[in-house]
This record gives sequence, structure tokens and C-alpha cells, in this order.
Amino acid sequence: MQESGLGPEAGAAKAALVFKTTVIEPPRLSRRCGARIVLLSEAFQRTGSFKFRAAYHVACNVSQSLLITASSGNFGQALALACLLRNKRCIVVMPANSARVKIEGVRESGGQVELVDVAVKSRAERLGELAREHPEAYVASAYDDPLVIEGNASLGREVAAMGIPFDCIVAPVGGGGLASGVISGLRQAGAQIAVLGAEPLLANDAARSLAAGRILRNESEPQTIADGARTPSLGRHNWEILRQGLERIVEVPEAGIVEGVRLLFDLANLKAEPTGALALGAILTEPERFQGKCVGCIVSGGNVDRELFARMLSGRFAE
Repeated sequence: MQESGLGPEAGAAKAALVFKTTVIEPPRLSRRCGARIVLLSEAFQRTGSFKFRAAYHVACNVSQSLLITASSGNFGQALALACLLRNKRCIVVMPANSARVKIEGVRESGGQVELVDVAVKSRAERLGELAREHPEAYVASAYDDPLVIEGNASLGREVAAMGIPFDCIVAPVGGGGLASGVISGLRQAGAQIAVLGAEPLLANDAARSLAAGRILRNESEPQTIADGARTPSLGRHNWEILRQGLERIVEVPEAGIVEGVRLLFDLANLKAEPTGALALGAILTEPERFQGKCVGCIVSGGNVDRELFARMLSGRFAE
């Protein structure tokens, strides 16, 4: 795998540790969708998701030696590894029902995990407590931070440099850090490619926010199978980028997310976590919108517990 620079300061580091995205063109999947599907897979990124792009950029560009964050898992894993590589420490607040593979990933890189029952206390509440306990720490948002957006912009710049005649790019949307980063990177490269968001119907605050013209929050943590999209709302740093740069958001039902996971495995030989299958789920949900087009489909990660993955593939998953 090749490596990609993150920005001025991180790019000056002795080693650029972010892998370029893996490009896959599966003919069977394209025939199934009636479009030219180009998978842009971050499942082979360090820690198994795009989050390492942002986490490493943050760790390289803040002076604090302790970083704390709240995460469903992928950003936590990424920040733990980034801190390990930069000789820093991190604490990650995670829901008690997070995927075990993600909890173990944080711990394997030396991160301290704080599990919370989100029915009793939100991740944000516990994060606030830790911030008060450690005033010297940098509080790193998984999505609502200019450093996060710029770290993720490296993917947009890569897409622009591919020379593939994309009609559009479809990106998963949770807090909006990935989609806003891709939009920013495309703009930086001067590429005029439409970007669509893919969001779980059960966690559709971004779609509702765009319709309302202001940020709307979920009343409680959405229990979509796409755990990476269980965010309370879009980030304020992402809002203007998404409001101006997203063509639209496709709301994907749970069955569409599961079908996306299955088809990525069956027709592209690719293991994806539910959030990583959101973009394909959007194509399956509104197929007429993508017919005959060249679509860049971002598979944001591949970290999924084996039991859940087996259930989705076997058809034993129930909404």
C-alpha cells in the first residue's frame, strides 16, 4: 500500500503513515446496480477505517500529550494508535454496547477505555467529566474539529487525482467528518464532482437538518446497526461545508444497510462494517438516481464483530 500526506505539518514528519484508499471495481456489483461502481475502501487503512486519517492529523498537530475523545470505536482505535505512534496518551469514552473488536482495538494500542451505559449517561456527559478531570488534555472530537476535516480531506484529494470520470461520490454520514473532509479535499484539488451523503433512516438528523436549514439533534443515541453513525448531531465545523457541498442525503433503511454488507461480501469479496456499507445501501435504496453513472462508493471501514457479520450474511439479522 502506498502512503498519503496529511497536510503541512504532518507531511513534514519522517514517515507518512496514512495509506491511500484501496480502489476496487467489481463487475458483478456494477451489473447488479446498473452503474459503474468504484469502491473506495478504507477497510485496509490502519485500524481498519478512514478514521486514522483524521486521528493521525490531530495527534501530529496538537501540543498536548494527553488526548481524550468519545467514540463508538473507529475513531477511538485510530486515536489510540496515532497517540502510540506520537508518544502520547489517550482516553476513549465508548458505549458499553460497542463492538468488542473496536474496544479491543483501542486497548491493543494502549488507549484507556471508559465504557458508559448510554441509557444512563451519554458519551458527551462522561467526556465532559474527563475534560474537567484533565484540564491539560486536548478534547478531540471524532468529527467536529477542523483538524479532523483536514485529515479526512486527504481522501478527497486522492479521489480527485485518480483520473476516473466520477459522476458522483457517495459518502457515509454520521457526524459529518468524512463527508465534509471529502468535499473539502475535492475543492482543494479543483475537482467538480457531486457528493451525496448516505445516512441511516433511524439516525437521519443530517437529512432533517439540511431540510430545516439548521442543525437538528437526535433526542437520544440512535440504535441503528450502523454504529459509526450513532451521533447526536452534525458538527458545527462541518455544517457549512455540508450545507453548501452535499447534493443531497439518501436515508438508508436498516435492511438496505444489511443488504449492502452482503453484496460487498458476495459480489466484491470485501468485508465491511454496517456503517461502511451505507454508501452502497444508498445506491440500493434509490437505484434510479445512479443508473448508468460512474459512482465512487466510499466503504468507510471494515471493523465488525464476527457474530454480527455472520448474522447479516446468513440472513438471520432482524431489525
